[in-house]
Amino acid sequence: MYVIGINGSPRKHGNTATLLEHALKGAESEGAETEIVHLYDREYTGCTSCFACKTLGGKSYGRCAVKDGITPLLEKIEKDADAIILGSPIYFGTDTGMMRSFLERLMFPYLTYTLPHGTLFPRKIPTGFIYTMNIPEEHVKEYGYNLHFAANENVLSALFGYSEHLCAYDTYQFKDYSKVLCTMFDAKKKAERKKTVFPEDCKKAYGMGARLARKNLA
Repeated sequence: MYVIGINGSPRKHGNTATLLEHALKGAESEGAETEIVHLYDREYTGCTSCFACKTLGGKSYGRCAVKDGITPLLEKIEKDADAIILGSPIYFGTDTGMMRSFLERLMFPYLTYTLPHGTLFPRKIPTGFIYTMNIPEEHVKEYGYNLHFAANENVLSALFGYSEHLCAYDTYQFKDYSKVLCTMFDAKKKAERKKTVFPEDCKKAYGMGARLARKNLA
């Protein structure tokens, strides 16, 4: 069993990466081999709308034709992954640009232009998505974040067979809040939440990883 964690944060040791690491430890507790990939280490673009992945009889039908820094990762997911766990902070109400571009390249080639939509992914695997954000949970619906989470989950489920997500709210952003203009936040409350709530988020991430590793969609 092989589980890939994909970090869409520019920080390799931040909130998102930490939660992904706990999720992968959960998968390892079920016997999985794991790997974490940091998207900001790769050079790549989003979808170029060439439609080679949709061209019947073409050598790239059902696969992204662009060759760049994430091509080996996309190939590894198709051939080897038994589960995928994605992670991204929320920037301006959505995933980071690097994660968004990766998702375009990952998902669009497998989506069939049919009614109903189908998938060209060769098997069913579980997927998970971990989101981190600095807003409190009570603002999620107000800002429409819940609609974005549901949209990602719906597409991932349709293409790969199953998806779930986990959110870490009101996260601690800066090493030193006194050096940043951020009067909308209470640094002491943020620090206390990091101390008391974030460890619980880590436990939830661990549980997600273990759950996805156990899930058999065959």
